[in-house]
Amino acid sequence: MIVAVIDIGKTNAKVALVDLATLSEIALRRFANAPVRQAPYPHHDVEALWTFILNSLADLNCERRIDAISITTHGATGALVDRSGELVLPVLDYEFDGPDQLAADYDAVRPPFGETGTPRLPIGLNLGAQFFWQQKRFPADFAMAAAMLMYPQYWALRLTGIAANEVSSLGCHTDLWNPWTSDYSSLVDRMDWRRLMAPVRPAKDRLGPILPELARRTGLDPQTPVFCGLHDSNASLLPHLLSDTPPFSVVSTGTWVVSMAVGGRKVELDPARDTLVNINALGDPVPSARFMGGREFSLLTEGQNQEWSEDDVAAVLARRVLLLPSTQQGSGPFPHRGAQWVNAGDLTSGQRFAAISFYLALTTATCLELIGGEGPTTVEGPFAQNPLFIRMLAAATGRPVAASETSTGTSIGAALLASDGATVMGKGERTEPPTDQSWGEYARAWRRSA
Repeated sequence: MIVAVIDIGKTNAKVALVDLATLSEIALRRFANAPVRQAPYPHHDVEALWTFILNSLADLNCERRIDAISITTHGATGALVDRSGELVLPVLDYEFDGPDQLAADYDAVRPPFGETGTPRLPIGLNLGAQFFWQQKRFPADFAMAAAMLMYPQYWALRLTGIAANEVSSLGCHTDLWNPWTSDYSSLVDRMDWRRLMAPVRPAKDRLGPILPELARRTGLDPQTPVFCGLHDSNASLLPHLLSDTPPFSVVSTGTWVVSMAVGGRKVELDPARDTLVNINALGDPVPSARFMGGREFSLLTEGQNQEWSEDDVAAVLARRVLLLPSTQQGSGPFPHRGAQWVNAGDLTSGQRFAAISFYLALTTATCLELIGGEGPTTVEGPFAQNPLFIRMLAAATGRPVAASETSTGTSIGAALLASDGATVMGKGERTEPPTDQSWGEYARAWRRSA
């Protein structure tokens, strides 16, 4: 079976063809996903994305017949639609700081961390804060809403005409979901939003076939099924839930680096350090932690040569060249600290790249420690292609790290929603903790300084 996966990331949107027989990506289309910075507030260009999605489906279907469609998107995003499925307000960009204007009012109604596993986050990173701000600032438009949808299910609605919601997106630091009761949180009832919430469906539910006009537009079979879809980090986790034996951890990398621990040590999560409870595709709570590592990597390496040598690595380890957190403030395990370089005079570009890679790995190791991560770690997404990140993560955790062979683990996980059974994924190369003591000493020096 060939599954077309619509994967809307914060930085890039993709449509990938996944062959379920081999669990491999066989084709990919990519589109830069830039928000529209126009009135009434910064928002996602859903029409440009829609054109990209339909063109990609038509194009890819000419290469290989598409048998099914699945969807995965970034979190902290939702849509308000009317009875005809049209947006009543633009889909807000979660990096917009408008919701902070009503922070005190929102804090008075949001549930505590113990109820939802959601930390209080700035800007629009709590989806409940976005909806609260939209209702207060645009009451007439908000009143026209017939349904509140999570972002993957907004695209499912456009493909099928069927409105649904799903727990992995509802449970992604939204303030909207109680993971312990598997029901909406007290905020939803306090704000009288339950009547707007589309029915909750499992991620692997077949919502329906694509709409007839879309079959004509794309050339797909009119009976092509569309699956409900899920949050992107949980898409990365799903293959491991189906095939791995706990304890293990998965690190999903993209704009955000999201660490998830399955069967790890019992720890008390610290909401002040951006730990949270995610809900996986099977509906179970998963201790998680995150930081904006992909964004940090882009900012730190912009315009820089990313080539390096083992001599560069040895120099950084010997000199203890440290990049301390955080390049991006407001989230992550060190949310209120500004980045600082130590022993960084006269760095070559290769040395700088090594130190940046180590910084990202050590911040990830901190996240894994905060959530009780144990057992082997699998890294999904772009950072899996960075051997310096992988080696330092193994050194800092003292556990083996596997680099996923796929360019985006999200697409494989989302495609598995169309599969009837579990399929074991290839784990890629496994890296054991380095025997050279300088790696562990560097990690300990970074921890002391951080």
